[in-house]
Amino acid sequence: MEEDFSGRPGVAFVAGGTGGIGAAAVRTLAARGSAVVFTYRARREAAEALADETKGLVPLPLDLTDETATARAVTATAEAYGGIHTLVYAAGPHVPMRHLSRVTPGEYRAQLEADAVAFFNLAHPALPVLRRSRGSIVAVTTVATRRFPVRDGLSSGAKGAVEAVARALAAEEGRYGVRVNCVAPGMLTDGIAGRLTESGELDDEALAVTRRNIPLRRFGEAADIAEAVSFLASDRAGFITGQALGVDGGYSV
Repeated sequence: MEEDFSGRPGVAFVAGGTGGIGAAAVRTLAARGSAVVFTYRARREAAEALADETKGLVPLPLDLTDETATARAVTATAEAYGGIHTLVYAAGPHVPMRHLSRVTPGEYRAQLEADAVAFFNLAHPALPVLRRSRGSIVAVTTVATRRFPVRDGLSSGAKGAVEAVARALAAEEGRYGVRVNCVAPGMLTDGIAGRLTESGELDDEALAVTRRNIPLRRFGEAADIAEAVSFLASDRAGFITGQALGVDGGYSV
């Protein structure tokens, strides 16, 4: 397990490497023997600090909503490092918790652009690269596509689109040896959930209710999601594709 990726040519390409989950995925993949290129949109200092932690990590500024720049980044990375064996989509903007009745169509459209369209912008140019490496895509989504928490429609709508496209890609690209899976986090102490707690959008009462709805009676951590991402990207998951693995303490049961 510690050397899952040491024999793989090329790199793991992690989109959204400075977020809580993305950074944990970067660290875990690097610890398992992979060279890693990760993207960030604006948090340059955080990206440089993460790169300094482990040798072989390369930060890359990128706006995933820019179709041309994203395609260029993927192809240039593959050319520079001899291929890409794993593509991880862990990006996405902070999503406020609001009832859908209070979300304007314009805001919903912007969320789709920043998340679902961004995922396709990333995955599409990577397909020929992943076919050559017989690699895999792992997209981080949300448990809200299975069990809906009220006020989370802005997130679940876009992430539901990501999961649907991931399943379609799994069905179409399997003949080339490319696997596509998702990891669906539940409530975490870090990442977006952590920011919602810090901002007060989830108060103590809401947190207590959420905890009671989780069979394990606790929240997870970004490291839990990173472990699932690493597993699905590894050869140990070589016969798994088209799945969305809930890492949620049983919330979706």
